[in-house]
Amino acid sequence: MKALFESTEFILLLVFGSYLFGQWVFKKTKFGLLHPLIIAIAIIIAFLKISGVDYQTFEQGSSFVTFMLGPSVVALGYVLYEQLDYLRGNVVSILLSIFIGSVVGIISVILLAKVTGADEILIHTLEPKSVTTPIAMSIAQQSGGNASLTAVIVLFCGIFGSIVGPPILRLLGIKSSVAKGLAMGASAHGVGTAKAMEMGMIEGALSGLAIGLMGVMTALLIPIVNQLL
Repeated sequence: MKALFESTEFILLLVFGSYLFGQWVFKKTKFGLLHPLIIAIAIIIAFLKISGVDYQTFEQGSSFVTFMLGPSVVALGYVLYEQLDYLRGNVVSILLSIFIGSVVGIISVILLAKVTGADEILIHTLEPKSVTTPIAMSIAQQSGGNASLTAVIVLFCGIFGSIVGPPILRLLGIKSSVAKGLAMGASAHGVGTAKAMEMGMIEGALSGLAIGLMGVMTALLIPIVNQLL
C-alpha cells in the first residue's frame, strides 16, 4: 500500500484532488479562512503524517507541479503583452508605485518586529514577505534569515492578501484596473495574481508585472534599509 502512496501518479492525484476539494469547500462556504490552499496544505500534511510518506518522496512525486511554474510565468508574460496599451504613459507611475510599496513593506515589518522584540534572524526572515517565494527565500538566506520559514510566511501573506485585498480596494473606492492589479501583485504576489486574474485581464496582467518588479525592488532595497535601520 505504501508503494502506491509513494507513486508519482497517486501524489499528483493527491495534490490536484486536495486543491479541487478546497475550491469546492471555499465556494460553498465563502469563508476566508477556508481558502483552497489552506485546505489543500492541511490535507496533504495530514496524509503524509498518517501514511508515513516522507517529504522528499512527496517532493519528487509532485515535481511536475513545480515544473509547471515556469510555463505559468511565461503565460503571465503573454497576458501582459496583450495589455501593453495600458503600460504606455504609465511607466513612471507604475515604477514609483512599486518602489513605494516595496519600501513600505520592508520598513513596516522591520519596525513592527523590533517593537515586538523579535531577534535579527526573525526580522531578516520577515523582510521579503511581499515577494514571490523563490526570490523571498533567496533574499532571506542572503540576509541571514530562515528561508524555510520565509516560504511559509510568504504563502500565508499571499493567501491573506488575496482574501482581504479586493474588499479593501472596493472600500477605498479604487476603480482603476491598473491600480488594482499592481496592488494585488505587490502585496500578495502569486496567490494575489490568481485572484487578480479573476477580477479581469488587465488586473491579472499588471499583477504579474508587479510580482517581477517587486522582487527586483525588494532585493535591491533590503540591504540598503538594513544598513540604515
